[in-house]
Amino acid sequence: MRLARFLTVLGLAAVLIAAPLAALPDVQQGPINAARSALQKGDGIAAEAALRNAIKAGAPRAAIAAWMGEAFLFQGDLLKAREWLGPGQFTPESAGRGWRALGRLERLEGNLPAAGKAYDRALSYTPRDAQLWVDIGRLRYLGGEQIQAVDAAERALVAEPDNVRALEFRAQLLRDQSGWAAALPLFERALELAPEDLSLLSGYAATLGELGRTTEMLAVTRKMIEVAPKHPYAFYLQAVLAARAGKIDLARNLLARTGDRLQTMPAGLELQGLLELEAGNANVAAGLLEPLAQRQGANQKLQLLLARALYEAGDYGKLHERYDALAARPDAPAYLLVLLARALEEQGNRAAAAPLLDRAAAATIPALMPIPERDPIGVLALRWNSAPGVPETAVPYVRSLLAARDMRGAVAVAERFRQLRPGSSEALALWGDVALASGQAGAALQAYDQSAQVRFPETLLLRMGEAFDKAGRGRDAMIVTANYLAAFPGSRLAARMAASHRAFTGDWAGARALLENLRQRGGNRDVRLLADLSLAQLRTDDVKAARESAERAYALQRGSGVAAQALGMALAAAGEEPQRARDLLDKARRIGGDNPLLAEARTQLAK
Repeated sequence: MRLARFLTVLGLAAVLIAAPLAALPDVQQGPINAARSALQKGDGIAAEAALRNAIKAGAPRAAIAAWMGEAFLFQGDLLKAREWLGPGQFTPESAGRGWRALGRLERLEGNLPAAGKAYDRALSYTPRDAQLWVDIGRLRYLGGEQIQAVDAAERALVAEPDNVRALEFRAQLLRDQSGWAAALPLFERALELAPEDLSLLSGYAATLGELGRTTEMLAVTRKMIEVAPKHPYAFYLQAVLAARAGKIDLARNLLARTGDRLQTMPAGLELQGLLELEAGNANVAAGLLEPLAQRQGANQKLQLLLARALYEAGDYGKLHERYDALAARPDAPAYLLVLLARALEEQGNRAAAAPLLDRAAAATIPALMPIPERDPIGVLALRWNSAPGVPETAVPYVRSLLAARDMRGAVAVAERFRQLRPGSSEALALWGDVALASGQAGAALQAYDQSAQVRFPETLLLRMGEAFDKAGRGRDAMIVTANYLAAFPGSRLAARMAASHRAFTGDWAGARALLENLRQRGGNRDVRLLADLSLAQLRTDDVKAARESAERAYALQRGSGVAAQALGMALAAAGEEPQRARDLLDKARRIGGDNPLLAEARTQLAK
């Protein structure tokens, strides 16, 4: 009897806890409503001030905890946010918002499992909260569950089709998957709803820039500065435009207006380093680029930029220390070989420089190889054993196993990673790399295709190209490359691959158009590109342009076999300087061996 009575009382208490609290008096509810309005605009300071008024009016802590915690999140004060959110004491009306804010706090502090638990609690209160699904999606993406992140973005849009954060998140995911143009309509739709939203304006401006719509991009950045006069990203984007136009001083001035607010943004640091290098400040550039290069060992563009900075700064010791091992690999970039050789020559060591120059002159395109890791394989194994489902441990360990030709070990680690992260584009791509290295081109393509459904970086396109080639599916490679270039028109790699495909099929006009565009976009110092362009110009009967391109390539690198061949062919086609043409063709044959193009040029000279 006493137990039944106790259960009855307990049940009544549960009902009372679940039931909504009585409405707060207007003197308390008014400031809370004002705080919610301020948070909607992203103004954490105004929200905090309104909530302080609610406290003075006697509002209970539980009634304002969710909003106050979110206000401090907007201000970037995570410690104070935790004081309000950490206890998890919210009213039923604010519990969904409170647990969602706590989940965001945990995510910002890197506590991903705790963030997931907080979001689960929030879902029990507000299962159709679009912003909650966006936050869940961002957590999933950060945790290597990109496929599930796409599902969360779709759920957010189903719940609230006009939620600007949901539209923005889906646009960002779509941009990674299907290209910049695919994301543009979602950004535009969101901006119709929130025309002064800085986050949307930033994403929209960057998308326009990647699509080559620079005038529109500039207009959007000016709008950003109008809304927030000191917005650093607006000046960064304007600096990118100026740098692409060759206006180095203007770009540096624009970037300087951001102060130190881009110090945590890798792209901003890389641009700053490039601009200092172009301005002749090699030591400054090296200081900016070196810490970034330590964190991004797989970023070849960044590594070559640092190598150039070290060379121009005269820091040959550090140049050799960082890059001699990379130069020893068969797939070492020709540009790096030339830099190291020049450094050796300037140190008086011509004997060591000669083989590097010979390799650079051959300018052959090597097969894909695993990216080198700086840490020993034993250290990588220990890290992976402690966290096998984390990309930062699994990816470098598999690369090292592949480099050591331990296929059995690489398969085991990649498979474990894929099991732990079934929705990860990185896990799928890594499994594809292992399959490709073990001769399973078909399985590699299947994994690459699944990975590309979520993220499609150009490095994945390159690996897919090799897999298609090994699988005997060259025509499919052409289709995928053409589609990729349409989706990501700014990709230099895709343009080079597409140009090669068009040349292979006899579409020399198409190949020439792509190569000339690449030359205009910063390729005027690329010896192989200029040599390829010269051949395309010859095949379209423009001998004058072919000679000009070939002369430029040969002037850049007189020891290059492909440059000597291009110039020899151009002279032979023009019927000019026959002895010089013969000498160049002989030189090309000594460096790279004979080939049908050389034979064709010798036949022309014999006429």
